[in-house]
Amino acid sequence: MSRKTMAIASLLAFGLATGLLAQSDEVGADRPRVNTQMHGDAAGAPAPDPDTIIVPETLSAPSYFGQLAFENSCASCHGKNGAGGTGNGPPLVHPIYEPGHHPDGAFLRAATAGVQSHHWNFGDMPPVKGVTEETVGLIVSYIRELQRANGIE
Repeated sequence: MSRKTMAIASLLAFGLATGLLAQSDEVGADRPRVNTQMHGDAAGAPAPDPDTIIVPETLSAPSYFGQLAFENSCASCHGKNGAGGTGNGPPLVHPIYEPGHHPDGAFLRAATAGVQSHHWNFGDMPPVKGVTEETVGLIVSYIRELQRANGIE
């Protein structure tokens, strides 16, 4: 390796280490994050603490049934109330999943066909066995109500 290449590699390693150390002082630094260069500053918010998720006092009928379906089919990976924290899947109550970036159809495709990991480092999501388009619609209704209650429009 040339001296110039080694110098560049050392500078890059130093910059990366400095950035990681700076992040460790931030609130929520221990929570998973999304690449902000690709998705903007809001997407870089840490995954929420599951205890801080605001759950509406009353859910619409579709969202109520969506909550039941979510708890049965999704919560083991995406956490209670979509907050993540399981180590198996990302939080869905997070700015990266706002409707303008992930429309309802993205949730349908992910649940029925699976999806390659592209925002988080939890690995690929396999299709959810036995889930129907109607059930996913109810789940999405629930997730969207949670998102709105938590300031994600």
